[in-house]
Amino acid sequence: MKKTSKIRHLFPGGNTTQGFFSYYDNILRQDEATRIICLKGGPGVGKSTYMKRIGKAMEEKNYDIEYLHCSSDPDSLDGVFIPAIKFAIIDGTSPHVVDPKNPGAVDEIIHLGDFWNEEGIVKNKKQILDVNAAVGKLFKRAYRYLAAAKNLYTDIELIHQDAVNKAGVYIEAQKIISKILGNINVSKKIGRVRKLFASAITPKGFVNHLDSVIGCNDKIYRIIGEPGTNTSKLLELIMEDAIKKGIDVEAFYCPIDPENKIEHLVIKKLGVAFITTNDFHDLKVVNSQIIDMNKYIDYTILNQYFDVLQYDYRVFRELVETAITTIHDAKKSHDYLETLYIPHMDFDKVKQSEDKTLKRILKYAEELNV
Repeated sequence: MKKTSKIRHLFPGGNTTQGFFSYYDNILRQDEATRIICLKGGPGVGKSTYMKRIGKAMEEKNYDIEYLHCSSDPDSLDGVFIPAIKFAIIDGTSPHVVDPKNPGAVDEIIHLGDFWNEEGIVKNKKQILDVNAAVGKLFKRAYRYLAAAKNLYTDIELIHQDAVNKAGVYIEAQKIISKILGNINVSKKIGRVRKLFASAITPKGFVNHLDSVIGCNDKIYRIIGEPGTNTSKLLELIMEDAIKKGIDVEAFYCPIDPENKIEHLVIKKLGVAFITTNDFHDLKVVNSQIIDMNKYIDYTILNQYFDVLQYDYRVFRELVETAITTIHDAKKSHDYLETLYIPHMDFDKVKQSEDKTLKRILKYAEELNV
């Protein structure tokens, strides 16, 4: 057993230009899991507290813990993952509905609704329906603002692409691959990619946990580059080389393009991490190596679009800020929704369920001898 636990804070889903985007299936693969618990129940029933207590209890026993945060309330948890035991407990409620895929064999449901007074909640039916509808409308509006912002971001990218030497990304990739992967042969078994978010658009603005994401990796690369300078392409090339050599990687995606744009890459086996730094997320790391993709920009071309870029950046930021304000309004309504449930919960029974789950986790640990 390790003397001290290593703690990471991640986002398994996010508020993005495509609406709510989920990488919850990447928390823990079915074929690797000892057990996955899908925690169900309404707002205010204690799901986040349940998971925080379990995480803290296992942290005190020196297990490494991943705390998986909610993008719509970054102080709340949507999950806890214990890597050594291959155990995860995940909030399985909307908008990130998670249900058992192999019930009993791998995963199961714990429903905290078993511990509420249904009669009391039913009395609030109209309020619950009205507030839920209002929250849904606010999130949809926020996502429309983010989708509009994506159009401005795309224009910024395309302008930079016209001014960038496209060979630059291959030059930089070759240097890095030769340095960290050059002595490793192609494997008969390809590596796996675990996709998550290191940052999120939240009611509090942009929130990131980059320091815990990169962890204790020996070598940190900081990538600097304007949109369209192929920072994501660089990480893709490195990732592809690692995968074909049988090395697992963690890829952290951008909420502005959650399906395609990689922002950060962690290769634990090699003790290497790559982080993209910009106005929304930066991390000053001592002895990190900087990869400056801006050096491939031809500014004589780019400067022709100075006024357009100024406009695009300004409107992009305004739209994102308006989306954040709208998400904040949604959270306030959701907080009120919780007050309609909390008085009707038997939290003593919730705590009993939590204690029972913790005993099961410790039993799994004993059986696995970890």
